[in-house]
Amino acid sequence: MRCDRLRTAQFAGAIAVAATAAFAAACGGSNNTSTVTAPTGTVVTQTFTGTVPQGGMSNDPFTITVGGTVSITLVAAGPPATITMGLGVGNPSSTGACLFIQNGTTTTVAGSTAQLSGQLAAGAYCVSVVDIGNAAGPIAYTVTVAHT
Repeated sequence: MRCDRLRTAQFAGAIAVAATAAFAAACGGSNNTSTVTAPTGTVVTQTFTGTVPQGGMSNDPFTITVGGTVSITLVAAGPPATITMGLGVGNPSSTGACLFIQNGTTTTVAGSTAQLSGQLAAGAYCVSVVDIGNAAGPIAYTVTVAHT
């Protein structure tokens, strides 16, 4: 019986020593400086649906409240479901046009992965879906914009 008590006492002592060492390491003597990271905004995902007329485009406005990463995905377009469309992001003009930002356009088929992504400052923006000349009629689309 005495050996069992001794082993229990040694085990408890080892835990106490380990806990004290961990506590001392966490609280003492580090010369590291801490870095404060600015909070990021909540990610908002907006879904836009519409129809692009043959030879035309459709623009949808959105606002970014906290600058950060923006991901734009043409989720669906058709018929046919495999049609290649133009996709762009820009700033809305007073006439309702979408003035594309530099490197803010691509041609793509619909999919589940973002076709456009990057960093944008807070402000007013628009996303456009464009017939690049291969539509035989109106094209229905769904596009998502994920941003802060």
